[in-house]
Amino acid sequence: MPVNIPDKLPAIELLKKENIFVMYESRATHQDIRPLRIIILNLMPMKITTETDLLRLLSNTPLQLEIDFLKLSGHTSKNTPLSHMDAFYKEFEEIRKNNYDGMIITGAPVEHLPFEEVSYWDEMKAIMNWGEHHVFSTLYICWAAQAGLYHFYGIPKYPLPEKKSGVFRHTFADDKLPIFRGFDDEYYVPHSRHTEIRAEDIQKVNELQIISSSEDAGVNMVVGKKGRQLFITGHAEYSRETLKTEYLRDREKGLPINIPVNYFRNNDPALEPVMYWKSHANLLFYNWLNYYVYQETPYNLEEIH
Repeated sequence: MPVNIPDKLPAIELLKKENIFVMYESRATHQDIRPLRIIILNLMPMKITTETDLLRLLSNTPLQLEIDFLKLSGHTSKNTPLSHMDAFYKEFEEIRKNNYDGMIITGAPVEHLPFEEVSYWDEMKAIMNWGEHHVFSTLYICWAAQAGLYHFYGIPKYPLPEKKSGVFRHTFADDKLPIFRGFDDEYYVPHSRHTEIRAEDIQKVNELQIISSSEDAGVNMVVGKKGRQLFITGHAEYSRETLKTEYLRDREKGLPINIPVNYFRNNDPALEPVMYWKSHANLLFYNWLNYYVYQETPYNLEEIH
């Protein structure tokens, strides 16, 4: 089944070129089924790139999805045209009374700041609190995972001595968990961050469980509220070129940056990156949608509480 996204969204043509089935909103309205309603709070600077990365993965299931994009009212994107934001994104007040099967909150380039110093922290907290009663399951990615763990459970973040950038090997604690169905014993996830959360802090909170980690990248996935909260420190959604783009951007700015680990062929930035996290990225989003959203969410979204 396709992902149902707004007509004229730039991601449509990019995904169609990859032979991914998408359905225009105008066509989907004539189908007599209830799609899963997913809202995406996109905090990444390159909005269109992130939209495409997420929709590529969300579309790879038998489920029909209805996607809304959410923006922060107190923050203006510097890297995405205002016309795009006005055409495809809603503000929080527009959707406050809505209910959704699932929500995705992306990372954001603000991890160098204490949470309380982020200009949109109050609105971010309001959206996370709203999601507890209006969304059945929420996927928090990278900075959003740190923000959610801090806001709900008081888990701090710590600065790293240097940026954690690369593709790292991970293992999981319990292969019976639905989120890992179909996974190999070891799998790889891209990371791109300057801060970390620590296992010893999370282990003090009975409501939380670390379900996957990496010897080199640390905690990767934490589950709360029996799957209604999934906190992921990595970027499974990244496309092949994303880490390369970030590396070249930082290098051009003269920032201290190492070559991403386990990424370029022969560790040579002049060569093509090797993408070996695609299958597990697809499984991750498939399993989240199927087992944590579709199989669990009430048919009547008004029953979410």
